[in-house]
Amino acid sequence: MRKPLILAIAAAALCSTAALADSKPSADEATKVKATLTEWGCEGGTIEKETEASGVFEVDDAKCKGAQYDIKLDSAFKIINITRD
Repeated sequence: MRKPLILAIAAAALCSTAALADSKPSADEATKVKATLTEWGCEGGTIEKETEASGVFEVDDAKCKGAQYDIKLDSAFKIINITRD
């Protein structure tokens, strides 16, 4: 009986943490993210910064050479993950 309750509490905690995981980057950070995207032939998208200590930036729905992608950059503004939408 306790195990399902513990699992439910853990799942709720994880879901609520994910909702608070992103914030708006500073103007300087956004400029650096856009510069990296331009180097890769990408543009647009919504830029967010994870609020955890990781410093990861996320770009949702960037356009790259005719397709749409979600892109993650590390705190040094280097691309670490590209996923096609």
